[in-house]
Amino acid sequence: MRIVRKNSLEEINGTILIPAGRGFLKKLFAFSGPGALVAVGYMDPGNWITSIQGGALYSYLLLSVILISSLIAMLLQVMCAKLGIVTGMDLAQATKTLVGKRTAIALWITTELAIIATEIAEVIGSAIALNLLFKIPLLLGVSITVLDVFLLLVLMKFGIRKIEALVFTLIATIFIIFAYEVVLANPNLLSIVHAFIPQSDIFTAHVSGGDSAFFIALGIIGATVMPHNLYLHSSIVQSRKYDRSDEQAVKDAIRYATIDSNIQLSFSFIINCLLLILGATLFFGKHPNEIGRFAQLYDVLQDHNMVGAIASSTLATLFAVALLASGQNATITGTLTGQIVMEGFINFHLPFWQRRMITRLIAIMPVVACSYFLGDKGDVVEKLLAYTQVFLSIALPISMVPLLYLTSSRKRMGKFVNCRPFIILGWLATVILVGLNIQLIIETIQMLLS
Repeated sequence: MRIVRKNSLEEINGTILIPAGRGFLKKLFAFSGPGALVAVGYMDPGNWITSIQGGALYSYLLLSVILISSLIAMLLQVMCAKLGIVTGMDLAQATKTLVGKRTAIALWITTELAIIATEIAEVIGSAIALNLLFKIPLLLGVSITVLDVFLLLVLMKFGIRKIEALVFTLIATIFIIFAYEVVLANPNLLSIVHAFIPQSDIFTAHVSGGDSAFFIALGIIGATVMPHNLYLHSSIVQSRKYDRSDEQAVKDAIRYATIDSNIQLSFSFIINCLLLILGATLFFGKHPNEIGRFAQLYDVLQDHNMVGAIASSTLATLFAVALLASGQNATITGTLTGQIVMEGFINFHLPFWQRRMITRLIAIMPVVACSYFLGDKGDVVEKLLAYTQVFLSIALPISMVPLLYLTSSRKRMGKFVNCRPFIILGWLATVILVGLNIQLIIETIQMLLS
């Protein structure tokens, strides 16, 4: 029996027509959108605490870590876009061609765990945001997050273009809120520029009673390159419709997808920098060890004794709104990614609403358990974030290594194969990221056992 391979995310594949013979800006607009969906993974609630704590404890020191991590992410996402455009397969489908059925199932299970781990962070972020904004108990807030399945159903009725527009709007909201708060905080611009140059203090600095600068740097790096983003990008770039047999059209698609990706990831880079700068400007040297949770940050933004003249309930509310937007953003992309890896690795398809409901119900179980048995407090559920990073770190190599191998294969990519500098930088980044993530796993386990 001949097996016919289905298109990745068949519901949206090739649904957005690219106009022929238009100018650069009009074509770029037509190709723009997938980058926004990918950028969401680089500014989820898990990144927030790490970046703000890094600033609170070590001022601007770790800005260089955010820069390097973002550059690596840009390199890998460009490879993902190119893989999807040239081969017509997403990363899960392409990886399956390299391994046997049993291995594909194992890879699918590991990737699903990573998606669920990411989902837990979004549940926590959204529930805490609802608690801060409307005083809804965390346990009830976690349950309410199940209802966002209906949001996705409505959005899918309008097509992928509307989803891209909504996600970009939420990203812009987060960007504007934090840019506004950082401007009011009046940071030291010269110190910020200097901090983008890596310094040896990253490996040696340690504040009494807090995590070391190196440990926080590991957390920033581990949370930056998300494995599910690699699968997502390789699939959603195929939503554009053009003549895929035309070599010039394929070349143009890669070009515009690269520009879109880099622009959107630049937004996520800036937002993560703003988070760290906000933490450094407002909290460094002012009892930074007390700034470790979303609720504490919310309270501090209203505390004139801690923050100074800029403190206000409006700033605190904007912070909570941005947190809620971040959680909803990642919710949308998590469902799409889950469908991609399920179809790609095991050729199994579920309607979006079923996929969304199953993933969310699994994700809320550990959060509900912690809230119910250990107490309905933010500090309890936020401890789960440390565990979720372990799953993400484990899943990273099984997505990065096949990606680099596939895009560096002339047999599969033809004339669009990675150039030598890309291959060298890609493997170097892979070795560094995998090594650092192993270190993060070790140190996280040690921290949890201590």
